[in-house]
Amino acid sequence: MLRNAISAAARPLAAQSRCYATAVSGGYPNVAHRPATKYGGVYTVTLIPGDGIGAEITDSVKEIFDHVNAPIEWEQYDVSGMSSSGEALFKQAMESLKRNRVGLKGILFTPISQHGHISWNVAMRQQLDIYASVVLCKSLPGFPTRHSNVDFAIIRENTEGEYSGLEHQSYPGVVESLKVSTRAKAERISRFAFDFALKNNRKKVTCIHKANIMKLGDGLFLNTFRRVAEEYKSSGIEYNDMIVDNTSMQLVARPGQFDVMVMPNLYGAIISNIGAALVGGPGIVPGCNIGREYALFEPGCRHVASDIMGTNRANPAAMVLSATMMLRHLGLDPLANSIASATFDVINSGKVRTADMGGSATTSEFTQAVIQKL
Repeated sequence: MLRNAISAAARPLAAQSRCYATAVSGGYPNVAHRPATKYGGVYTVTLIPGDGIGAEITDSVKEIFDHVNAPIEWEQYDVSGMSSSGEALFKQAMESLKRNRVGLKGILFTPISQHGHISWNVAMRQQLDIYASVVLCKSLPGFPTRHSNVDFAIIRENTEGEYSGLEHQSYPGVVESLKVSTRAKAERISRFAFDFALKNNRKKVTCIHKANIMKLGDGLFLNTFRRVAEEYKSSGIEYNDMIVDNTSMQLVARPGQFDVMVMPNLYGAIISNIGAALVGGPGIVPGCNIGREYALFEPGCRHVASDIMGTNRANPAAMVLSATMMLRHLGLDPLANSIASATFDVINSGKVRTADMGGSATTSEFTQAVIQKL
C-alpha cells in the first residue's frame, strides 16, 4: 500500500542515521555534521505555508500534530511569492532552514511576467542543494480511477536543467535559454534512484530523456545513467530508458510498466502531474526534496491552487502525508504511521471526501475525520 511506500521512502537507514537529510537515499553517503535541531526532545522545524491553499492545508497538519502531541515546534515564515517585496522574509526563512535542516512547505507562487522575481521554490532547492525530488504515485483501493495498478516513484533532479534560470535576449525578438547538464549531478541523481530502488524493494529503474534530439545534454544524462546502472547489475535491479514524449503516452496507457523513474528537472515537473492525475489528483500525492544536509517536505504536485484559496475546499491529504514522511525522517515512525493510517482510512472509507475527489467535505471536515480516526 501507499502507506508502506511512504514509510520506506522517508525512514532513515538506521537509528544512528536519523540526523541526516538523506533519509530516502538508501545508502547514499551521509555527510551532514549535525542533527536536525532538537531541544528537550522536541524538533524545531521550519514551516512555510506558501501561497494559495497553503495556509489552510498546513493548518490541518498543525491541528493533527497538536492532537497527537507531536514533538514538533514550528518556526513559521509566511513567505509569499505574490510580490517581490517578500524577499527579506524569504531570506529569513532560508536561514531558518539552514539552522533546522528540516522544513515543511506549501507552494510559493511564481509570476509568469518577465519582470517578476525568480521562483523562490527553485531558489530554495538550488541554494540548499536539495537535489532529489521524490514523488510517490500509487492507486488507493478506496478511490478507484481508470487504472488500478499504478505504483511508481518519480525521482527528479532538482537543481539544474532548464531550471538553471540562465536566459537572455540576444537580439530583439530572439531569446536564448540555457539548459545546464553536468555529469556529476546526473550521476548523483542516478545513484539516488538505484539506492532508492534497493531500499524500497523496487525491481526496475527507468531513465526518462530526450537524447534523440538533445544529443549532448540529455545524451550526457542518459549515458551517465547507463554507466551507473552497470554498477548495480549484481543487485538484480533491471533498468531501461524511454523518450519523454513516449513516456507520457505509456503512462496513461499502461502505467503498470513503471516502477522507479529518474529524469531531469523539467520532465519531472510534467511527469509528476501525469502521475498525480492517474491516482486521483494533486490532493493525495505526497513528496519530499532530499539533499545531503537538508530535507524539505511538500506536496508532490507543486500547485498553488489560488482558485480555491480561502474557500475551505482544499484537500489536505497530500500535505498531511508529506508531513508524515517528515516525521519518519526525524525517526518518529510510530507517530507517522498512526497519522498516515488514519489519513488513508478516511480516504478509503469514502465517507468524507473533498471536492477534488467527488465529495463535498470541507478541509476542516476532512481534518476532523482524520483526528477521529486517531
